[in-house]
Amino acid sequence: MDAAPLEPAVVNDQQSRLNRTRVAGVLRPRSIEEIRDALRLAERRSLVVAICGGGHAMGGQQFATDGLLLDLSGFAEVLGLDAAAGLVRVQAGIRWPALMQKLDALQVGNPRPWCIRQKQTGVDQVSLGGSVAANAHGRGLDLPPLVEDVESLTLMDARGDLHRCSRAENPDLFALAVGGYGCFGPVVEVELRLARRRTVQRRVAAIAVPDLVGLARERLAEGAVYGDCQYATHLSGPADEHPGILSVYHPVEGEPDADDPTLNLSADRWTELIRLARRDKARAFEFYREHYLRTDGRRYASDRHQLSPVFDGYLAAVETDGQRPRGTEMITEVYVEPERLMDLLAACRADFARHGVDMTYGTIRLIEPDAITFLPWATRRWACVVVNLHVRHDAAGIDAVRGHFRRILDRTVEHGGSFYLTYHRWAEREHLDAAYPQMPEWLAL
Repeated sequence: MDAAPLEPAVVNDQQSRLNRTRVAGVLRPRSIEEIRDALRLAERRSLVVAICGGGHAMGGQQFATDGLLLDLSGFAEVLGLDAAAGLVRVQAGIRWPALMQKLDALQVGNPRPWCIRQKQTGVDQVSLGGSVAANAHGRGLDLPPLVEDVESLTLMDARGDLHRCSRAENPDLFALAVGGYGCFGPVVEVELRLARRRTVQRRVAAIAVPDLVGLARERLAEGAVYGDCQYATHLSGPADEHPGILSVYHPVEGEPDADDPTLNLSADRWTELIRLARRDKARAFEFYREHYLRTDGRRYASDRHQLSPVFDGYLAAVETDGQRPRGTEMITEVYVEPERLMDLLAACRADFARHGVDMTYGTIRLIEPDAITFLPWATRRWACVVVNLHVRHDAAGIDAVRGHFRRILDRTVEHGGSFYLTYHRWAEREHLDAAYPQMPEWLAL
């Protein structure tokens, strides 16, 4: 790899397709030594290094113009399972479905196998290294972000030296690397805390979104461990009756139900739903609501219910819609204290109606605080609002969505909230100062 010629390439993110970037070359190392060689090559040629796994970050953090791109997708082995402690050590390029499959293969015959506790639920083919770098989260009702599940990691610095980091060993570097977007060197290995697999039962209710926080707290007190709420993206009804679907998961005895394709949202059905959301948002929500109500009472494995073919369905919808100019979905994710959630949603709803915002999909979750990382987004107990907006790929379409996202951030910081850095690059200085006051110190390190 050290002597291999670099071939310039153009790369882009997997979802928004709005981060088209020219790079000096792409290297795909498959070993620690090849990663080290790549960093030395970059140093000799004075190239900036960027790192990607699944390539899904819509803010473009995984690319650097005219830089060297390290694609770690081939660096993806399970290095060991500690079945006594419930820890798995993996190379950072492994993706969540592959990890889950390999954990199963290592525990054949175990009646109480170890499994992951949380992952992102809107997309599966993302790497553990990328998830750690962005300090991602899942749908746990009382879980902090992923840092809570990271026992340790191994970081490679610019000289090629390896540093094991944990809460006890190099804790300052650990706090910088988790949620550090690769800025402190590539994460090459992750040691992940696991949980015993259990059966969970989905319980579904059609609700008014203003009732969500109280209902979620009730479900949590009743023992639910996972859950979220999908809210309607049409604005046709009264604000105090805005519809949503609350799905929670309670631990139960017994085995998960056998797979029933008629009760799954397959990739094809996701494609149908996303196309419908482009034409008729009210009908799309009814489609989604009726599907989820049919799954009330279904039993799932606690790790498997977090997998979804939604991205495959989305990709098919984007590739075949024939829209000109092309359009994709772009996400922002904002946080506010649960007591202020409805005030924020009311302000955003009024803004969306005023500006004709084209919203495709949205989710609300609860997040517990992160007390470990240097640049935390989960600074307190938050209600998390995920918003997917449709963006046309022309100057007017991009400019419109940039304005929409900035106004969402305006409303969020006005309500004492924060936002996720990963999804777009349109935050302004005042947003960063309000949500990430430690950012100047972080950048100076």
